[in-house]
Amino acid sequence: MSDRSLLEGSEAIARAAVAAGCRFFTGYPMTPFTELLEHMASLLPEVDGVCMNAESELEAVGMAWGAATTGHMAATGSTGQGLSLMQESLSEITNARLPLVVFNMARGQGDYFQATRGGGHGDYRHIVLAPMDVPEAVELTRLAFELASQWRTPVMVLGDYYLAHTYQAVSVPPIEGAAPEVPDWALNGSSGGSGSAKIISPLGGGVEGEEGFDLGAHYAACAAHIQEMSAGVDPLVDIGFCEDAELVVAAYGSVGKFVRYACLRLRDAGHRVGYVRPITLWPFPSEAVHTAVAGSAKVAVYEQNMGQMVDDVRLATMGAVPVEFIGGPSWDHSGFGIGPDINVPDISERILEALT
Repeated sequence: MSDRSLLEGSEAIARAAVAAGCRFFTGYPMTPFTELLEHMASLLPEVDGVCMNAESELEAVGMAWGAATTGHMAATGSTGQGLSLMQESLSEITNARLPLVVFNMARGQGDYFQATRGGGHGDYRHIVLAPMDVPEAVELTRLAFELASQWRTPVMVLGDYYLAHTYQAVSVPPIEGAAPEVPDWALNGSSGGSGSAKIISPLGGGVEGEEGFDLGAHYAACAAHIQEMSAGVDPLVDIGFCEDAELVVAAYGSVGKFVRYACLRLRDAGHRVGYVRPITLWPFPSEAVHTAVAGSAKVAVYEQNMGQMVDDVRLATMGAVPVEFIGGPSWDHSGFGIGPDINVPDISERILEALT
């Protein structure tokens, strides 16, 4: 008997987050993030967790920041538009070395730059994971909390309208009542007034005016931590049919699933096409991409934007193979522009045009 259940993506992700130990979640309702917030509100009280419906995205990220300092697994999120308001705090949280999981349930636009570069200040970078479907999102949600705890950094799960609203049969780990142990660095108030109170700050552990405070040294340490993460996180990537491919198509997230299927159909029709789907967007799987496309004549990048990941693909190929952008935003016809209008025939046509 199968242990799988038919779940909407938002519910499956919420269950995976709580199973991974998340005990604090906050956000401002904005479709297609709203359903994730609603499911977390339903699940967290059952395990003595807390879910807050914030007044705005600014309040949401601030609440998550505060919860993260207590050592409890915290998460927040929004759509790309709402996450624009969170960028300053996310850069500060990174410099404060705090674990946090951020769910980006994007609308029609694939904001790769926002996810991998961000709009905050400093030299910060986040680990970014981009699932293609609900089962993979469940697995990557678990991984996101593990990486956030391991590296004490925000980790973003980059989803979208399809991921949030699609129903799939999926196996989700059981939700246990016990939360993970609180780490030693967490703030619990016990050291207050002792003369050696713990400090968690984007400005470092010292206090300005006291001996030993060196903001420059703190920022240098933050940059060193980013370099250590970049080298220490093994990026995930899905590669297929590249051994004899004349054209390799690169795509990520939900679009990557459509591209993979289009390539499979085109292979059946005799066309020598392959695909590469980066799953970890930062650190980018540059070495794997470079190897995958080495024998091809051309690389085509398909995204729901005007060309963003294409920059990292070009950097990965290092000029060895021409890289062409074949994507572009396409919207649904409901009038809301919330969900992208992606279809395999259109993708296949663009791939064939690039092949010839």
